[in-house]
Amino acid sequence: MTPNLSHTDFSLVNDWQRDFPLVARPYAELALRLDISEVEVIERLQHLAAAGTISRIGAVFRPHTLGWSTLAAVSAPESRVETVAQAINGYVEVNHNYEREHAFNLWFVATASTRERVEEVLTEIGRAAGSPVLDLPMQENFHIDLGFDLRAGTHSARPNIDPMLSQHETATRPILESADYALAGALEGGIALVSRPYAMLAAKLRLNEDAILARLARLLQLGVIRRFGIVVRHRELGYAANAMVVWDVPDGEVSQVGRLLASQSAVTLCYRRPRRLPDWRYNLFSMVHGQDRQAVLAEIAGMRRALGLEHLAYAPLFSRRRFKQCGARYAGLAAANLTEAA
Repeated sequence: MTPNLSHTDFSLVNDWQRDFPLVARPYAELALRLDISEVEVIERLQHLAAAGTISRIGAVFRPHTLGWSTLAAVSAPESRVETVAQAINGYVEVNHNYEREHAFNLWFVATASTRERVEEVLTEIGRAAGSPVLDLPMQENFHIDLGFDLRAGTHSARPNIDPMLSQHETATRPILESADYALAGALEGGIALVSRPYAMLAAKLRLNEDAILARLARLLQLGVIRRFGIVVRHRELGYAANAMVVWDVPDGEVSQVGRLLASQSAVTLCYRRPRRLPDWRYNLFSMVHGQDRQAVLAEIAGMRRALGLEHLAYAPLFSRRRFKQCGARYAGLAAANLTEAA
């Protein structure tokens, strides 16, 4: 399941996707746990990053806390998929962009300082694609980005759903300071692979190391940072197939079904998004990863039987190509917030 990973590399990638040490020398802490040197930890992580196995080490932020984000999709003719995908990639607000098996075939995530800016981006992309745009902001979270347990091919923690996140995301948005936005912007590419990465981050922000560590701990406690650690790329780790499985659930049953799906080991993400009739009938999204297409389909079939969901309409939207995958860009959000505060 994880080709070309030594036992030590596997432990690094698998065990530190969450709860990455918030200490002055985090790689020395990892070295102590792995019984190797700090230098070797850094060199191994550099190699894994160069190979594309990990994309960064840093924060995964809770949606709608630092700005506004949405999942969106357009329908591009087969002859123009790559052209439209490159146009979408050109927006700094876009951090994920995948081709999937559906009439709406390009799916991307857009994040900006305001909902209005996101809507501007979607309008421009729709114009470039010559397509209606599905704007599908998250409405309710059941399980999202808590890490990916490579031993089981699943995420690392099963719910009990976090009570802060089981309500509509916008209803519990915490009050943030301008320094929080500045820190988020500085963390876009993750922390550096040097002995004291938080000191380097602090110097960039003209703060001291202790202040950075305290602010990161505060954002984690507030739930603004969903997790802090290694962010992996599934395809490079052997999970070549992934399907965004969308479900048409009676509105009054979405929360119940969402929690059922989130409890399944095969489901790595699960959340509610709006219908967009007549173009889009589905209101519950779940993600399933596997080594190949048949393995994913078998997992989906097993869940439908086990959970009694066979009566619900659903569709597995397998990814075809990954055009863009990176962390959300928060530097613009930081600048906007600092301007407003001035």
